[in-house]
Amino acid sequence: MTASAAVFAILVALLLGAMIPGPSFVLVARNAISLSRRDGLATALGMGVGGIFFGSIALAGLYTLLVAVEWLYIALKVAGGVYLIFIASKIWRGASQPMSVDEGTATHNRNASKSFWIGLTTQLSNPKTAIWYGSIFAALLPQHPPLWCYFVLPPLVFAIESGWYTIVALCFSSRRPREIYLRARRWVDRIAAGAIAALGLRLILAAGKTGI
Repeated sequence: MTASAAVFAILVALLLGAMIPGPSFVLVARNAISLSRRDGLATALGMGVGGIFFGSIALAGLYTLLVAVEWLYIALKVAGGVYLIFIASKIWRGASQPMSVDEGTATHNRNASKSFWIGLTTQLSNPKTAIWYGSIFAALLPQHPPLWCYFVLPPLVFAIESGWYTIVALCFSSRRPREIYLRARRWVDRIAAGAIAALGLRLILAAGKTGI
């Protein structure tokens, strides 16, 4: 397989992986519905920046490191699971609080910045994403990829991650989903919190299992 074909295959695999519902999908959809389209897009941008990070460290050989140092992978699982449960608890507690629909431009800007960081940290907290990136890069890239791959892959990964989640944000921030959300906000938030907490708990419980 040529380097160009390998890059294309990597991008297709990453797109398919991003489309599988997980904590990232739940957060982007929830922020787009419950806060604003801007917050959903900011969260999507955070996911894209997280993709750049994972793509870069995958190029640097993350998969090989985690295979060799098992305790590091276990630590990443536990830390990621704890963080996801923390995010879920915040969403759960906020489900019963009153929501102001229009709080002014300054608040929207602050919320968008917060949504970006939540998107970025949620993406980085999931060690399964790190393994997904690392295994795909290890399997498809040549052992010694040409220099241009190191410059081309990170921005293309960003385009894949942020592009997909931008589509999610735009779809869920349209009028109809927002109307449904406002009518059933408490239950929607609690379902989202439960899904994220379950994913976090699964990471923690699986931390002691051997194998990548």
